[in-house]
Amino acid sequence: MLLEGKKALIMGLANNKSIAWGIAQNLKQNGARLAFNYVGEAIKKRVLPLSEELGGEFTFQCDVCSDEEIAAAAELIKEKWGTFDILIHSIAFAKKEDLRGRFMEVSRDGFKLAMEVSAFSLPALCKAFEPMLNEGASIISMTYHGSTKVIPGYNVMGVAKAALEASVRYLAYDLGPKGIRINAISSGPIKTLAASAVISMRDVFTRVQDSSPLHRNVSIDDVGKTAVYLASDLSSAVTGSVIYTDCGFSQMGVTA
Repeated sequence: MLLEGKKALIMGLANNKSIAWGIAQNLKQNGARLAFNYVGEAIKKRVLPLSEELGGEFTFQCDVCSDEEIAAAAELIKEKWGTFDILIHSIAFAKKEDLRGRFMEVSRDGFKLAMEVSAFSLPALCKAFEPMLNEGASIISMTYHGSTKVIPGYNVMGVAKAALEASVRYLAYDLGPKGIRINAISSGPIKTLAASAVISMRDVFTRVQDSSPLHRNVSIDDVGKTAVYLASDLSSAVTGSVIYTDCGFSQMGVTA
């Protein structure tokens, strides 16, 4: 198995429809050991049974908006594992009202919140966890095509994802001397809880199915397989990249 004995920290699992779930399943199938975070009691109730289903070794509270909780998580991981090999960053959030109307109407607080959760959380976690990441470790974050093209209704989240992708490049430069790689997966649209907040997403699903070279939408399993590649030695020279897993839709100049 490609990831036999590797320790993988999954940040951002919400339910069994989420991209993080597809990634966790595929990492487990390839031999990885797993641990999961949660934010608050409501998410904890969802994460605990999913962790048990995949044989997760521990779960922990970590709100990425809190430096104190990130520091506490780092201490717990060090206590439980000492070091680890894979960090999955599947974290994003924006207020619903900031995914409606015109982008210019986003509130100052809404902009700050989307950027803090969806973009700043990545370098914050990298800084806290860097001492525990083994040489050859892989960090993988989730992005979307709305970072480079206008997706109606994606609004402030598109701007946050653009910042996230830029962060991946700068973090690759920071972490490279230690042999740590970092990449992002740009997934095609998937019917997740997060996607349901984007009003244009129903039309996007239809357009991807009709116009992508593979004539289908992607699944969380598709994204999970890409994550296995990025987490394994098969991608040992890949860092600072955005890997599109979207059935080729992003390569189309015009839709059919």
